[in-house]
Amino acid sequence: MKKMRWIGLAALLSFLPGWAMAADFDGGQLSPLWGIPFAGLLLSIAVMPLLLPSFWHHHFGKVSAAWTLAFFLPFAVLFGPALAGTSLVHALVAEYIPFIILLTALFTVAGGIFIRGNLHGSPGLNAALLLIGAVLASFMGTTGASMLMIRPLIRANDNRKHAAHIVVFFIFIVSNAGGSLTPLGDPPLFLGFLKGVDFFWTVKHIFPETLFLIGSLLVIFYLLDSWYYRREGVQPMDPTPDTGRLGFDGAFNFALLAGVAGLVLLSGFWKSAVVFDVYGTEVGLPGLVRDAGLIAITLLSLKMTADKVHEDNQFSWGPMAEVAKLFAGIFLTIIPVIAMLKAGTAGPFGAVVSAVTRPDGQPDPAMYFWATGALSSFLDNAPTYLVFFNTAGGDPATLMTTLAPTLAAISAGAVFMGANTYIGNAPNLMVKAIAEDRGVKMPSFFGYMAWSGAVLIPLFIVMTFIWFR
Repeated sequence: MKKMRWIGLAALLSFLPGWAMAADFDGGQLSPLWGIPFAGLLLSIAVMPLLLPSFWHHHFGKVSAAWTLAFFLPFAVLFGPALAGTSLVHALVAEYIPFIILLTALFTVAGGIFIRGNLHGSPGLNAALLLIGAVLASFMGTTGASMLMIRPLIRANDNRKHAAHIVVFFIFIVSNAGGSLTPLGDPPLFLGFLKGVDFFWTVKHIFPETLFLIGSLLVIFYLLDSWYYRREGVQPMDPTPDTGRLGFDGAFNFALLAGVAGLVLLSGFWKSAVVFDVYGTEVGLPGLVRDAGLIAITLLSLKMTADKVHEDNQFSWGPMAEVAKLFAGIFLTIIPVIAMLKAGTAGPFGAVVSAVTRPDGQPDPAMYFWATGALSSFLDNAPTYLVFFNTAGGDPATLMTTLAPTLAAISAGAVFMGANTYIGNAPNLMVKAIAEDRGVKMPSFFGYMAWSGAVLIPLFIVMTFIWFR
């Protein structure tokens, strides 16, 4: 907490009169060493929960703050508090705050819906639940859909001898691939939306890829689950009692979900000349209305949802607090990385830009798909999307038209390949923790990678030859 106070103090100092008019800086003049805090934070997220789980559980916020200070304080000293202050404000106001507000709204509203009753797991029913979750993911986010659907899916199969594969495919389909069609679905796409990508652009340009991936996974799952189901024979008695017909507690939250979608759509279509300048960062009226509306929906859901619904869902703020603290560090330490990538082949990361660029100077969609996907697998898909979005030029108008295959490859790589490991996307670990708490023996970190390597990677190779050549 002390370190976080120092960050706040640095921010306040940078807002002093006369310090807020700083020009953009040239990333081509930076040393690659400025990327160390960003890389260090992402590696900490990837490794420390595995090697030092107890320390990470209690101190992840301090780790994020330490890496943030490792970048921000030297940057303020060497380049001046004016540039540091305007860079900080832009990262927070233009990207981080809207991002966290949307995630919080989806997390809260989904946590206010409890699916009561008991289903009896079978290959057909399980596949149907996965399909429903995939559809919901693009409208209520992979986090929201995962939190809504994982508990009834586990209850439906709590008398099965083999259930780990069901949760693994749930992560593949609901926690990742299902969120690929709208900015509501997955954080990378919402960041693209904030950058100027049209709301319906992804559904128009990667729908065939999404349909192929989810359809293939459902077929593979059904065949595999059918094999396990036949092998198990007669099922033991279901430990979950049949307590009446299926239904929803807190169903009014579905209306609030519609409100979330409406506000995001409104901010994308509404054009207003009213713009506020916040220390060099322009904030439009539509964005302010969207964020205020999302905060109101969050508070309304908390006030109207009965305590019993939250108790039945085991709702807590822990996962959301972790995401907020870690992403605060990510959005700040990524500042110099984006600047260096914007410098193109002449910048410190010219080798990265060259690797995803064809000899004729045009971007290579296949390389963008795999480069974005590889980093999204082990780091975090939201900042990875931003990195390659900017590597491809960072101009949404050009990326949506002339370079549409490249933006499609970046979007697909970030969303789809976040399923390759437990740490590729935030809901992955949340679903794993819930499953283990309910007695499902989940694969280890590398055991899960064996599943993704055997199932997902061959599908990604096929997709490359069909869509990203």
